Amino acid sequence: MSDLIPIQIIENKIFVIRGQKVMIDSDLADLYDVETKALNRAVKRNSERFPEDFMFQLTIEEWENLRCQIGTSKTEYGGRRYSPYVFTEHGVLMLSNLLNSKKALAVSIQIMRTFVKLREIALINKDTAQRLDELEKTVITLAKDTNSDIQEVFRQLRNLTEITKPSKTGQIGFKSDD
Repeated sequence: MSDLIPIQIIENKIFVIRGQKVMIDSDLADLYDVETKALNRAVKRNSERFPEDFMFQLTIEEWENLRCQIGTSKTEYGGRRYSPYVFTEHGVLMLSNLLNSKKALAVSIQIMRTFVKLREIALINKDTAQRLDELEKTVITLAKDTNSDIQEVFRQLRNLTEITKPSKTGQIGFKSDD
C-alpha cells in the first residue's frame, strides 16, 4: 500500500491525558478522511461500543492545555465549540470496525502499529533504567565510597535516562507509563 500514513505523523497525534495514550476525534477523522461531526455521530449512534476506557470527553481545562500545545483557534475565531472526544487504543480499534471502509482499516493498522511501537519504546526505557540501577549498585559496592565522582557520574546518567511520569493534572504528550 503506497498510501500508508507514516508512523511519525501518527505519533505526533498521540497524547497522554489522564495517564492514557489517546487520539483526538478531529485528528482521527482527518486520518480516516471523514468529517469530525460524522465520526462523532457514528460514535453516538453506537455508544454502547465506547465505554469510558475506550473514549471520553476532555474537560475544559484539559482541552485548553492541549489546545495551547497544538495551536488550534479559539471558539470566537472559528475553532471548536465544545471539548473534543479522545479515543484510547481500544477506542481507535472500535472506530475502525464502526467505519468499515478500506481506508479506515488501513489507517487503523498503522495506528495500532504506532501504539505498539510506543509501548516497545517504553519497555526499552524501563529495562535500561533497571540495568543502570543494577550497574550503579555494583560499582558503588566495589568502590566503597573511595571516589565520590562515581556517584556523580551515575547521577548524571540517571538524569539523561530518566523517564518522566504523567502528572496528576493530565500531562500532555507521549510519556512512558512506568
